[in-house]
Amino acid sequence: TKPGYVTVVQPGELAPPLANKLSTIGLPANVAGRRALSSAWRLAWRNLLQDRVRFILSVVAIALSLMLILFLLGLRAGVRTSAIVYLDNAPGPVAVLPPGGRTTSAGAAQFLPLAVVQEVASTPGVARVTPILLTTGFAELHGRKEVIKLVGYDSTLGGGPWDIREGREPASEDEVVLDRVVAARHNLRIGDPFEVGGRSLTIAGFSNGTASWTGSYAFAWKATVESLVLAPGAASIVLVTPAPGTKPADLAVTLRLIPGTSVLLKRELMDNDAEVISGIADQVILLMVAAAFVVGALVVGMVIYTTTSERRAEYGILKAIGAGNGLLYRVVVAQALVAGTVGAFFGIGLAFAMRMLVIATKPQFLVTMEPPAIAITVVAGLVMAVSGSILPARSAGRMAPAEVFRR
Repeated sequence: TKPGYVTVVQPGELAPPLANKLSTIGLPANVAGRRALSSAWRLAWRNLLQDRVRFILSVVAIALSLMLILFLLGLRAGVRTSAIVYLDNAPGPVAVLPPGGRTTSAGAAQFLPLAVVQEVASTPGVARVTPILLTTGFAELHGRKEVIKLVGYDSTLGGGPWDIREGREPASEDEVVLDRVVAARHNLRIGDPFEVGGRSLTIAGFSNGTASWTGSYAFAWKATVESLVLAPGAASIVLVTPAPGTKPADLAVTLRLIPGTSVLLKRELMDNDAEVISGIADQVILLMVAAAFVVGALVVGMVIYTTTSERRAEYGILKAIGAGNGLLYRVVVAQALVAGTVGAFFGIGLAFAMRMLVIATKPQFLVTMEPPAIAITVVAGLVMAVSGSILPARSAGRMAPAEVFRR
């Protein structure tokens, strides 16, 4: 301990300077390399809590990154759900569209004539048909244009609003049911006039769950929409309910024999619609998810690297008493996993809080927090932590035992 002197210790003991330094990192003076291995998690906690403010700030940064990831995944799921919300609540597992049609947007550009609708209805194995006429228009409300997806339906055959929040379904060709979000945004009331496609209608009720960032649904009699698109008796889509004992897939094969049609199972049509919408949104959403992941990994790396650099002396002690690089790697990775796990816990909570805020202020943006997205977020947090600990772990592994004597 002094120049020119040698300190003699008993087997299993450590020289006083080393013993004193070991006590600062929570290890007993007679620790051996194998026992130090079991103390990795305790060392990780002690190292992180040496500077509580920095640890809290790092957890907050990780939580914000993971909150953004989960929220964006929830927004993506909400976009897909909004794209298929009408078909999901409409009757019939088989869909007949105009020739070449693979999505509902195809039916908005061309129509099935009345003769084809009647032929579908008379096909063996068909119990009921639900002809739907779709058109997209713009409504001028308080100086703002609202995209309206107008659904023309026959109330006796189905296909209308499935959740009336207030009022009733249309009882005449001059009435319409609007989405409640659009109505609330523009302070519309039952009985107010509503103009779409150059025709003035009277609001008969408000529907729930029909808002979307791509446009909100409105419901009117099919004859009303026929007069707007100048196509009497036509349909954009015919939803078909099979007779008892008839499988939807078998009925779809039979209906494909009708010329001038495109027949899909409704599930296939819904998947196609979801892919079209998500294909537009995914380019932005997934890019932002990747950016949030990179930011989170950099935050973890910065915090753990700083913590590792500040504790070089303690890591040198561990190597001096026989600990291998495996232990040091384990300590560093444990520090990152602690920060990532705590950050994931708070990040998920923040994401749910953000979801509630968005639903309350912007209900047209549906955010769905599904279990797979939550699992992906947790895994992303752990991967983020491990990725951010790679360089700090390598730095710790390159330390020489002599580092302990430099402080």
